[in-house]
Parts: sequence; structure tokens; C-alpha cells
Amino acid sequence: MRISQLAAATGVPVATVKYYLREGLLHEGERTAPTQALYDDSHVARLRLVRALLGAGGVSIAQARAILAAIDEPPAAIHLLATAHNAITAPLDAAADVDEVRAITSGWGWRTESCDPAVLGAVAAGLQGLRDGGFDLAPGVLDAYGRAARDIAQAEIDGIPTESAEAAVRYVVLGTVLVEPLLLALRRLAEQVVSGERFGETGPLGD
Repeated sequence: MRISQLAAATGVPVATVKYYLREGLLHEGERTAPTQALYDDSHVARLRLVRALLGAGGVSIAQARAILAAIDEPPAAIHLLATAHNAITAPLDAAADVDEVRAITSGWGWRTESCDPAVLGAVAAGLQGLRDGGFDLAPGVLDAYGRAARDIAQAEIDGIPTESAEAAVRYVVLGTVLVEPLLLALRRLAEQVVSGERFGETGPLGD
């Protein structure tokens, strides 16, 4: 298919397709002339993936390029989560109190010695944000977050495909990046469901 047909098949404007080609997010088509190329189903699939990463995934062009590179050239298994998390985690803030995070999670029985400092820092930043906003979690809520996160992680890790490194990378990286918006939306939905069960339709969270 020509680039106009590729654009029509994916709903991505031709100008955007060309931009993705320039940025290395989309592989080149088969050249038929100096200014023309043919594209196939692999380009359709990659374009949809790119749109998902930049849209629902909320990652930058540079982050998307790193994610796609990991999918195309799978890293060693030990680096899978690092590749995924680095795409959506800010660099470690030198002021982040990761010791507090280690102490809290140690109380849950978690071993975090080998965990990415930037991920620990993201948790520390979240805790500091609560303090900065003057918001105190109700007793037991942070522990509930930990239990829920552990359950989610266990299910996800158990589901990593083992038939190939490429399949594992795709599952881990895309599962990390694309699932987080879903988790947030499910939390909000669950809050409304539980609130309705507890308070009814005219409870303290709205009339």
C-alpha cells in the first residue's frame, strides 16, 4: 500500500506518518522510486502501537523510540522491567528519601535491595506529595495499596509469555506503559462503586 493508503488504514494523517518515519518510530517502506515507497501490514501494526504509546501510554517521542528499540532488539531478561519503567519514571531526585520507602516496604516483607532507585524515588516523591498537600492517608490505606500492588504485580509477572524473548519484552514493556492508565481508571470506578454501596446515591460524595 502507498503512504496515503497506510494513513487511511490507521487513521493517522500522512504528515504524521512522515514525521514518525523521520523520528525512527516507523520503519521505512520498500522503495519503488526516490520519493515513493510501499508499506505492508507490519507498518499498520507499528503505527497503531506508536499511537497507543504516545496517546494512552503518554510517553514522549524519545521514550517511545527506546520502547520500540527494546521490542525490536530484546534485551536480557533482567533488563526488561528497567526498560519499561525507565520509559515512564522520572530520573531519581537527589532529595528523594528512599530510606523511608525501604523502611515501609520492608515492613511488608518486600526486598528492595536490587530495585531501581528511580522507582523507589518515585514512591518517595508520591509520599512527599501527600505531605506537601497536607493530606493524611487513613490508617491502613497505604498498607492496602501495597497489598493491591503486590497482587497486581504477581498476576502480571506470572503472565509473562515464555515462548520468545520478543514476546516477553512486548508483554512487559507494553503492559507497563499501556496498563497504568487502565489501573487508574479502574481505581476511580471502584471508588464510585464502593461509595455507592456504602453511602447510597445521595451520600457525602455527591447528590
